[in-house]
Amino acid sequence: MLTQNLQTQERKLKLRWFVALSSLPLLGVLTAFGVMPQTSLTSVAEKTVVQAVELPHAMTINGNTTTLWHSEQVQRGDTVVEILRRLEVTDAAASAWLRNNTEAESFRRLSVGKTVQAETDVDGNLLSLRYLDNDRKQTVIGKAGENFTVSILPPVLEQRLSMRTGVIDTTLFDATDAAGLPDAAASQLAEIFGAHIDFHRDLQKGDRFAVTYETTYSNGEPVGVGRIQAAEFTNQGRVYRAVYFQTSEARGDYYTPEGKSLQKSFLRSPVEFSRISSGFSNARFHPVLQKWRAHKGVDYAAPIGTKVKVTGDGVVSFVGTQNGYGKVIIVDHPGQYSTVYGHLSRYADNLRKGQRVAQGDVIGYVGMTGWTTGSHLHYEFRINGQQRDPQRVALPDAKPIPASQMAAFQASIRNQLERLGLLSETRLARLD
Repeated sequence: MLTQNLQTQERKLKLRWFVALSSLPLLGVLTAFGVMPQTSLTSVAEKTVVQAVELPHAMTINGNTTTLWHSEQVQRGDTVVEILRRLEVTDAAASAWLRNNTEAESFRRLSVGKTVQAETDVDGNLLSLRYLDNDRKQTVIGKAGENFTVSILPPVLEQRLSMRTGVIDTTLFDATDAAGLPDAAASQLAEIFGAHIDFHRDLQKGDRFAVTYETTYSNGEPVGVGRIQAAEFTNQGRVYRAVYFQTSEARGDYYTPEGKSLQKSFLRSPVEFSRISSGFSNARFHPVLQKWRAHKGVDYAAPIGTKVKVTGDGVVSFVGTQNGYGKVIIVDHPGQYSTVYGHLSRYADNLRKGQRVAQGDVIGYVGMTGWTTGSHLHYEFRINGQQRDPQRVALPDAKPIPASQMAAFQASIRNQLERLGLLSETRLARLD
């Protein structure tokens, strides 16, 4: 029992160093998040000492009083005076200059959520002001005698790893929103596991995910979302794990920890976060023709203009209009496979017959052309020219990690798997 308690305490100490965990939100979503520099994960010290230190209002070095830094975020309805008050700037001259000078217009136009840093002396006089303007330019307003000057500096970019974990209550998008996972990363998550999990039909309440992904910071402010580095998704009790590995300078992919490609040769769905309005069937009452006939494809209900992605690498064999399909694209894939995308509103710019496309490329947009009563995509999966149910057909796997790269792969993913493990533990070991 003592050994078990010690292990539990050690695990909690690791989590304190590694991740910040919020309390359980109302919609059944657990959110754990943190940000770390993109370096290898170091081991946790065996002993941690916490000691309260009383900080003076101003620190002195060699008899000289240092300056003070304050940081605040712009809030809705803020004025220059209100921002300066929260930044503890009591400099009337600086306030007047920032409110009236044309050079300070970018400061007055800052969007809600933007971070402002102020350097002052101990009396509240403004020495400098730093922020990223709405165009993400690093702006520094500095004291120059009795006046102020504005400088635009090159941004200092930094890549960090961000982490999120959550639980499905209704839909994937609702859960990722509640967990604070950016939309760009949420879309990647769906793509990574899209060949194995049907996010339209397979999700269940209580399914969960954990993600580590790149975030680009400019002078401490997040400005962009990069690639997911590792992810775990538990669907109906089955755990799927993915880690990113660069197999060459030009190509990388997601693999299981054993080196098997997580991607299939085809995606299960060509449309993200939509609803299946009509499945594959040998007998369906056609809403336009008003008679029973086979429906040899799957219809995805989605608003007009929703992006349609090609589900596998291939060559466009047809772009144009065909009877009930309306505007349609047909893609031939290696081997005996082809896919059809019908009822489109328009095609991707410059898409043409004979063009090579890669899995995930946007080739068109949802519409309601042809024989249809509402906006949706009609998708067909054909083998040797015969339509097969794309939701049930066995899809061929992509290539695994080559044997010659397996050692490098295992070494590369070690830290990624450790991070995923710690994120998963946040569901079982909440911080006190």
